[in-house]
Amino acid sequence: MKNLKAKTFLFACLLLSIYVKAQIEKAPPRTDGEGPWSQLIIRGVTVIDGTLSPPIGPVDIVVENNRISSVQVVGFPGMDIDPNRRPKLKPGGKELNAEGMYLLPGFVDTHAHIGGTSQGTPAEYVYKLWMGHGITTICDPGSGNGIDWVLDQKEKSAKNEITAPRIQAYTWFGSNLNGERGRGDITTPEAAREWVRANAKKGADGIKFGGGLPEVMTAALDENKKMGLRSKTHHAQLYVGRWNVLHSARAGLTSMEHWYGLPEAMFDDRTVQNYSLDYNYQNEQDRFGEAGQLWAQAAKPFSKKWNEVMDELISLDFSLSPTMVIYEANRDLQRARRAEWHEEYTLPSLWEFYAPSRQSHGSYWHYWGTEQEIDWKENYELWMAFLNEYKNRGGRVTVGTDAGFIYQLYGFAYPREMELLREAGFHPLEVIKAATLNGAEALGLDDEIGTIKVGKLADFVIIEENPLENLKALYGTGAIQLQQDNSIERVGGVKYTIKDGIIYDAKKLLEDVRKIVEEAKAKSNYQIVQPGMKPE
Repeated sequence: MKNLKAKTFLFACLLLSIYVKAQIEKAPPRTDGEGPWSQLIIRGVTVIDGTLSPPIGPVDIVVENNRISSVQVVGFPGMDIDPNRRPKLKPGGKELNAEGMYLLPGFVDTHAHIGGTSQGTPAEYVYKLWMGHGITTICDPGSGNGIDWVLDQKEKSAKNEITAPRIQAYTWFGSNLNGERGRGDITTPEAAREWVRANAKKGADGIKFGGGLPEVMTAALDENKKMGLRSKTHHAQLYVGRWNVLHSARAGLTSMEHWYGLPEAMFDDRTVQNYSLDYNYQNEQDRFGEAGQLWAQAAKPFSKKWNEVMDELISLDFSLSPTMVIYEANRDLQRARRAEWHEEYTLPSLWEFYAPSRQSHGSYWHYWGTEQEIDWKENYELWMAFLNEYKNRGGRVTVGTDAGFIYQLYGFAYPREMELLREAGFHPLEVIKAATLNGAEALGLDDEIGTIKVGKLADFVIIEENPLENLKALYGTGAIQLQQDNSIERVGGVKYTIKDGIIYDAKKLLEDVRKIVEEAKAKSNYQIVQPGMKPE
């Protein structure tokens, strides 16, 4: 028991260092966006509705009091639209001309931390990066700024008092629910059930676990299910020897984050990861370097064990939130460091947090090299094979990012995760479904959001380019396109993000972010410098 308590304490210390040094600045009152109106008509769009249906347009979408009241095909591509076929604008209503544009359901990020003091990322900065990329709903797994803080922001977002996505607040299991920072030490089933009931009473939407004693996890997940709440788990290596993803899913877990605990459930010639004998979990180069060798130690794709694990998870209606993007630097560190948006959109404090460090989480580049990247490339191939087949068999895969770590920036990480799903073998329509309907289902919000359907809330992403042809058009920096006159232009980027019927100029939101970064740099005459190199 002492050893287990020590492991719990070590894991708690790591998480505390990530999340709860102090609360970050809350978002200011909303000054962005137009509306809402009693009626909003979006004219002439091509709709990609999130259900795997192919695009259709031109369509007029009518919103009344923040609910879709009509989705009406009004013509044929390349032909003039007969005005008599179009829904009529009522007095006091608003028309948005979106002819030639593409409209999708608002994006859902199923793993989205609202900044942190270690990164120096205020809520306004994070929210506008998300909203500028069409993300209208997020789930904060762990509520690292404190459950009271996150619930306050959730309420203000629901009332549209701040510029922010709608927020789902999951509490880190065992955290202090009295508004103080810190974690409890839950070692009995009775204490677990008591904490879960208190968490539900507090108003949280769910729980994020990191693993624990089997009897504690079983009791907590059972009680949480009785409360009607959802759950996520980052299966920490400290616990996976006794409690992997199959144990969690059987006990009632609704979604897993990353992939920890999944390869371990598919071990067929061992019971433990092949750790180096001088491995130390607190050394993050050990932790992440050797994690890159883990999928190769699991059962091979389409083998008996591999199939059994997949089929059981699907039968349990279990969701996967892979967050491939957060580990992409592991297979190509130089690319992640040199992503073109860092210069204008990454705060100096966040850039410093990314740099090699022995104490900042996810800053483990002690001596990262070719061998680690090769391991991780193989890791991704095996991981992607599982995800693609999971989807093919009817399993639910969502889009989550876990941005703010490992050179992945809020907002910008989202289309990159979509691209990685495409690389895994998803059709672009399957990628959009993962980003919309699947995310809504995983959070239990699919009655309200996730598809373009009469009766649902008015959450939309509008873009001038066809995202199915090029997902890069969803980046805030757009995509490079050569014009007929041989000039080079940036095209794409979300044009409008609509949340609760309020129209936000997505490019203006990102311009606000750019100014926040400019001001932060000016205060310290700061410039982004690659690690180990001298500034100009």
